[in-house]
Amino acid sequence: MTDVFGMLRRMKRPGLLIRAARNGADQYNRNEHLARLLEIEALPRSGLGLIQLIEIERDLNLQRQSDRCRYSCARHVEVLIAIMGEARLLRTSLPDLTAVQPIASGTEAFLSAT
Repeated sequence: MTDVFGMLRRMKRPGLLIRAARNGADQYNRNEHLARLLEIEALPRSGLGLIQLIEIERDLNLQRQSDRCRYSCARHVEVLIAIMGEARLLRTSLPDLTAVQPIASGTEAFLSAT
């Protein structure tokens, strides 16, 4: 099984993007936002949806770094909001697994919003 929380801990993104995403994380609505972001009708399980969002975010981050004209900061923030929301859902559905996984320093800011 893929270590989704490990993938999140290794994410390093600009603070402004993370702060903007944190501001919207409480309004995350899985039924509304996830279907639109993944462009699907039937929602996947939280873990699978989170992995798909991480892949989308990785592409957006590459666009951000390469300064491409097609980069959308608003979409990047929307995807980060969904990642935080899905991570929150996954964490609450697996309380025993997350209790034994220590959070590495530097990612507490990202995961504290989830």
